Amino acid sequence: MRTAVVGHVEWVEFARVARVPAAGEIVTAERDWVVPAGGGAVAAVQLARLAGGCTLYTALGEDEPGRRCRAELEALGVRVEAALRRDQPTRRAFTFVDAQGERTITVVGERLQPGRADPLPWDELSGADAVYFTAGDPDALRAARAARVLVATARVMDVIEVAGVDLDAVVGSGRDPSERYRPYEPAPRLVVTTAGAGGGRWEAVEGRTGNWSAAPIPGAVADAYGCGDSFAAGLTFGLASDGDVSSALDLGARCGAACLTGNGPYERQLTLA
Repeated sequence: MRTAVVGHVEWVEFARVARVPAAGEIVTAERDWVVPAGGGAVAAVQLARLAGGCTLYTALGEDEPGRRCRAELEALGVRVEAALRRDQPTRRAFTFVDAQGERTITVVGERLQPGRADPLPWDELSGADAVYFTAGDPDALRAARAARVLVATARVMDVIEVAGVDLDAVVGSGRDPSERYRPYEPAPRLVVTTAGAGGGRWEAVEGRTGNWSAAPIPGAVADAYGCGDSFAAGLTFGLASDGDVSSALDLGARCGAACLTGNGPYERQLTLA
């Protein structure tokens, strides 16, 4: 299966702490690490692990974090097609991970995203089986519609509304206001609203609705970072595999649960095997 992600990348430093410090407090990290992450990167690696490869359409600063993002994502099996922004730095982020595995994120700098005017191989999207969209301009979303299955995050509702394309699914959160779905035209074939450990709810364009339960966690809880985007990648892959909503949600839930047991988004992501 040919898969792609159109989205963003951030150079993220993680620190595992017993608890997030209160105002004015100093805490000592038990462990720290740095990886390329952000919704586009996490979903691309998850799709690569399910499909055997994935192309990420993105934008990076022409700087050391940007070069490291490209190199490390390629080492994880992702083909990176990046527009270089000479006058903008690659966005960075700092993430606390506490003893319960909850992540608290601070981003630094503007989110870089690809545009249809960037010299990227957009025509290849017409041969893609599954594309997940996390960031880009409306014309980039229109270009992604050439794929057989196109899923987008509700984080970019403004872009979705302007682009006016048919989407196979929009994935949002019932808990995070920045990922709240709002109705638009043309309505997507499927609206998926996640609820963390509570599973979530889906609604099809023809009026069918349903719920799903969270998958059993295959190990100790370590880090919630990347679980949502791993879920969305699994859902996208599942919809492109056979189109069955129930099995696609199940795969997405298992991807999210597996990610929860690793340090950072990539240590325990689900593979097709």
